Amino acid sequence: MIDDFRQINTLFSELDSASDRKIRLYLLGGAVLLFHGLKPATKDIDIVVQSKREFNIFKNRLIECGFQPKIPDKGYTHLNLSQIFVRDDFRIDLFEKTVCKKAALSKNMIRRAKKVSGLKNLEVFLCSREDIFFFKTMTEREGDLDDCMSLAKEGLEWKDILDEVVHQAQSSGNDVWVTWVGEKMDILQQRGLVIPIMDKIHDIVKQYYAMIERKFDTAKDN
Repeated sequence: MIDDFRQINTLFSELDSASDRKIRLYLLGGAVLLFHGLKPATKDIDIVVQSKREFNIFKNRLIECGFQPKIPDKGYTHLNLSQIFVRDDFRIDLFEKTVCKKAALSKNMIRRAKKVSGLKNLEVFLCSREDIFFFKTMTEREGDLDDCMSLAKEGLEWKDILDEVVHQAQSSGNDVWVTWVGEKMDILQQRGLVIPIMDKIHDIVKQYYAMIERKFDTAKDN
């Protein structure tokens, strides 16, 4: 387990010294909550890169520094996790742009991200609390709903979350993941969280089911 963000900084410094190509790393999940003091420790570091080129460069650096690749387990059913890398207490979940099926690292997510480290070859950014909340409503990993509650207690710009859901739904053709977001937000409301965008989220989910029903009717008629 990692209980101090300085451990992550030290790791990135090591990886930077082993690198000769510039890469931008966008951190999600527990590492960002640890940075903000919203989580006492994290077992993994979720990282998104913007391109296949950066993915391959960073993957090679991890292996050169002693990380071993590992196959994702069933807790990652809703993720299109490209690879897990493990070394001692460090576990890195590495994604190539798209994190949750068809939900991608968008231009607005990049704009909202905060740069926390500018090394020689690695630039490290923390995704916003809003975007981490958004991604965590898509996963099946234990503790993600608790993390959503912690993020919400700090205060969230709900409009940013709604705008991102709308943008991602349009980009992915209103894919099934919108139902995962709706289900998780329903559970969070049952836990007492006030979600001011809930009616609009329900509308998006209804649009998805209506689209599926139309496709089914068309197929049946044919």
